[in-house]
Amino acid sequence: MSTQTSRPARSHGLLGVSVGMLAGWSALTFRTAYLHWGAATHETTERLPGDELIPSAGLVSTRAVTIEAPPERVWPWVAQLGQGRGGFYSYDALENLAGCDIRSAETIEPAWQHPQVGDEFRLHPQVVLHVASVDPGRSLVVEGRARPGEPAPPYDFTWSFVVQRHPHLATRLLVRERYGYTHRWSPLLVEPLAAVSALMSQKMLRGIRDRAERKPAGAAPGPTSRVG
Repeated sequence: MSTQTSRPARSHGLLGVSVGMLAGWSALTFRTAYLHWGAATHETTERLPGDELIPSAGLVSTRAVTIEAPPERVWPWVAQLGQGRGGFYSYDALENLAGCDIRSAETIEPAWQHPQVGDEFRLHPQVVLHVASVDPGRSLVVEGRARPGEPAPPYDFTWSFVVQRHPHLATRLLVRERYGYTHRWSPLLVEPLAAVSALMSQKMLRGIRDRAERKPAGAAPGPTSRVG
């Protein structure tokens, strides 16, 4: 009698374990997909400018897109990123619901083409990052980390935009986010932020792609001397 009743119990137990494993695998697959949208496996592990600023990141995302335009037509759109500048070429309406006051540019603005180390890089009128490094025509890195004497933020953050020449006069644009946990509870904040960022970043990459692939119409060219 006990053997007859134990079999269904074991079956239900095995079913529960199987469902749990499937759910866990699905969640992990989904997480990997949104953290590395568009990026090849080698690009997710490739060392990029800005990685050194947070050597032991708690979470890293790398997203990428191929743009059918040479790097010198892509870089100007990257150079003018930022609130109060060219915007983020993403979902302006959603960003503005949060008070970001974003208006994504449709043209290249010469006055925004020369970001410098230390410049403010705004996500929101009251949320300020700073330019950490610039390699004109190749990479822009911004950071949000505590300055000396400042309290630790909920997390440290770097955002890298890397323009790479691709075969057949095309461009590979890589965007990497690195989050450094400064508190035990940092992951509770970072994980949902990374999911939202995935949505906005995909739109941003497509937005830059679509703008760069248009035929230039009197737009100021970006720097070309170091792109090759």
